[in-house]
Amino acid sequence: MSSPTGPAHGLPVRMPRPRQPGRHRRPEPAAAPAGAPPLVLAVPGTPGVAARRLAEESLSIARSELPGLDAHVGYVDADGDTEDFPALDAVLARIASRRAARASEARDPESGETATDAWAQAPDAVVVPLLAGPDSAVLRRIRQSLMNSGSASELTDTLGPHPLLAEALHVRLSEAGLARADRARLFTVATAADGIVLATVGGEEAVQAAGITGMLLSARLAVPVLAAALDEEGAVARAADQLRGSGSRSLALAPCLIGPEVDETLTAMAAKEAGCAAAEPLGDYPAIGKLALAKYAAALGIAVQPAPQGASVR
Repeated sequence: MSSPTGPAHGLPVRMPRPRQPGRHRRPEPAAAPAGAPPLVLAVPGTPGVAARRLAEESLSIARSELPGLDAHVGYVDADGDTEDFPALDAVLARIASRRAARASEARDPESGETATDAWAQAPDAVVVPLLAGPDSAVLRRIRQSLMNSGSASELTDTLGPHPLLAEALHVRLSEAGLARADRARLFTVATAADGIVLATVGGEEAVQAAGITGMLLSARLAVPVLAAALDEEGAVARAADQLRGSGSRSLALAPCLIGPEVDETLTAMAAKEAGCAAAEPLGDYPAIGKLALAKYAAALGIAVQPAPQGASVR
């Protein structure tokens, strides 16, 4: 129980910070426009508690960046439609039905015409794949869900390649003790890798996209980075051999993956095959929610206040 002047038992309490006056204060985030279509995060892989927690955290970040955002989770590979794990096509069908009902309610009873709506020509929803890079098999299933739903929804590109993914990979490597946490500080980490295998899934297109993020990661860490496909037999081991052949001695595997889209044992097996330690997938790193929002906003032409230059996204 806390009093107006502080906590009752000497416990710390977080007080709201006053708004910084003057032209250097950070602008308040813009609110989502009234009537704008919802964002639907399409989550691949077998639905589970970890996947749900990750998706909800990502949407929480997106909502904090754009207050009032209507956001939902739809599972691409759900076995049926349940309250805990709603199927993507069912989520989209419900959204389309609600929008049609609102349009019907707004229809003028005399003329039969629908009242002017700034979002009348917008898609029913904007579907953002929870993927770090292109995966044709998953994207095909998402498009099929859009067709099955009967909704007029728009599908965005995947989240990467993007500099924020390189930052997220850097953080995951540093958390595993495989990279320096801050490139601006000149301390060393005894277990820091001098070569990185960037693991992805989705075939050659995914490897090419991960390679772009890998170049950004290489620039951050000043070590060579090679992308390889987890779903191609021996690809990770070949990338590791190539790095060792060019002089790297201590390697690390960095999954360029959100997490739910691949069986976690696949990463562990690839790291063992390559003879190196592995970092965790990107997971609920805050950049994932921000990138999902950026895809949504770009699809609708909504301006979202960017974070100040140089600010941490953690």
